[in-house]
Order: sequence, then structure tokens, then C-alpha cells
Amino acid sequence: MNLTLAVTGASGALLAQQMLLALEHDARVERTFFIASEHSLRVIAEELEISGRHELLSKLLGASSQKITQLSNEDIAAPVASGSYPSDGMIVLPCSMGTLASIANGMAGNLIERAADVCLKERRRLMLCVRETPFNRIHLRNMLLAEEAGATIFPVVPAFYIKPVDTTELAKQFVARVLTHIGLPQTNMFRWKHD
Repeated sequence: MNLTLAVTGASGALLAQQMLLALEHDARVERTFFIASEHSLRVIAEELEISGRHELLSKLLGASSQKITQLSNEDIAAPVASGSYPSDGMIVLPCSMGTLASIANGMAGNLIERAADVCLKERRRLMLCVRETPFNRIHLRNMLLAEEAGATIFPVVPAFYIKPVDTTELAKQFVARVLTHIGLPQTNMFRWKHD
């Protein structure tokens, strides 16, 4: 699979980091483009104590990557900005309400928004892992607009039934569910069993 992971300015940097690690170690993933918005850099710095755009991907992974490439959110000439580039889908994790609004209303002012728009017009998978609470009517309308256009709204909701020992375990379970939904079933994902 060739995927795009976008990280925006909502809380949830740990989720993005765990998604990157999962994509890096999944042999079924051939290539991943990673796009971090300007606002995400501040959240990453505050939540993970990882600062700066320089070497951000290596800092998040703890090593360099041969199959994940970081793109600038200002680079609207990047491969994922065109429908002719072969892609299997895009995950926005976490997805801020501002990014949701832009995607839902067909705005394409930066690479994250343009790549999402390409996924919608090409009928490719687009997972919007929205992160906000509570939702107001504008948020809800934008979610409905995005879903009607073909996106999957996948709110960041932790699974407490797994009895997690820490937030990393919660993040890993959420990431596994997102990847399974996009077509990459995860063997380490908790599955509900009824006795």
C-alpha cells in the first residue's frame, strides 16, 4: 500500500507517533508520505517534547526511515497533490476542526487539504480522525459534508474495554483500528470476544 499520513493541530500527537511506527513496521506498506501542519508542530512539542521541523520524522520514529517521506504542507506540487499519483488512501490523525472544515468545503489551500481533496475526487479512502469535544453544529455539519463526499469520520475515542495500562496502549489500539478499517488488519489488535 501507498498511504499518506497527515498530522494537524489537534491534541493527539502520541496517536500520530504510534501511527508512524505502525506504518514503518508493516511490510504491506510500501511507501508513506508524512505531512505535518504548522500547528501540529506546536502540539508535538508540547505533548511529546519533540521540537522543530528539522529531522521531525526521525525524532518521532527514533530512527531514519527508508519508506516514509516527510513533505512540506506548503508543497502543493508534491506527488499526492495529483490524482495521477497512485495512492491507496490518506489518514488525517489527529484531524482538527479547521482541517475538517477545509476538507468538507472543498478548500485546498495547503498540501494536507489538497491531498484529501484528491482522495475524495478519485474515490480513495480518506480517514478523518477528528479530535474535539464537545462538537458544535458547525463541526457536525462539516462531518456530514465530508462523509457524504466519501470520507470516513473516525473520531478519536479510546477503547477502555481493553483495560489499558497506559496511554501508549490506548494509542496503539486506536491506530490498529484505523489501519484495519483502511484495509491493513492488525494482528495485535484487541478483538471483542463473547464467552
